[in-house]
Amino acid sequence: MSTYIHNFLAYKELLKELVRRDIKIKYRRSFLGILWSVLNPLGMMIIMTIVFSSVFRANIENFPVYLMCGQVIFNFYNEASNMAMSSILGNASLIKKVYVPKYFFPMSKVCSCCVNLLTSFIALMIVVVVTGTKISWTILFFLIPILYVFVFSLGMGLLLSALVVSFRDLQHLYGILITGWLYLTPIFYPVEILPGWVRTIVELNPLTNIITILRGMVMYGTLSEPMLHIKCIIACILAMAAGLYVFYKQQDTFILKV
Repeated sequence: MSTYIHNFLAYKELLKELVRRDIKIKYRRSFLGILWSVLNPLGMMIIMTIVFSSVFRANIENFPVYLMCGQVIFNFYNEASNMAMSSILGNASLIKKVYVPKYFFPMSKVCSCCVNLLTSFIALMIVVVVTGTKISWTILFFLIPILYVFVFSLGMGLLLSALVVSFRDLQHLYGILITGWLYLTPIFYPVEILPGWVRTIVELNPLTNIITILRGMVMYGTLSEPMLHIKCIIACILAMAAGLYVFYKQQDTFILKV
């Protein structure tokens, strides 16, 4: 363990540089730059509110804020896991030339996406103010669900980045999986309208619990019941354990396969 801590501290400046590079590349030659991290979720919220409000609004109070809370969490996970998955393959030339802690590559992708997540939260606050949503003291704890989704995404990113080196078709399969995951996450519909077996699947979705906690803090002035937090912590631990284990087992073969 001390070796890993020493390596992390020794190469921490490289991690910072990788995060800076990812952010610069994403917004290179863009006139509005990182402001798109605020405008994109706002634009999608407006479109989806218009499309779905007539279907679900009768069952959901303050639909725009409800929708935005789900979008912020799911969009981060989607972007972070996809970028992390391709991080090892995308840095093949660097991996073959010099030694660096290989987990830095998926970690840098998730960290750069986290910057976008925090700016997306600004968009959420704009929607809260515009819709006249009562702001409660519980919103001060918004970093808790953000921490949950960050750790969960990092664990999944490590897992996917290691597996895709040996199984390239995973990139295409994951695209199908994430689409299904989107519809099994209560972003634009209430869980209560689902039939029994589908509802069970949705409630087992780790992102469902994280979104529910964020909505409680933003919309209802609650910190959610302890069991919900325990479920999130368990999901984070399992994702990180699986990701670290598979990544550790596979990392020595990366140079031969990338």
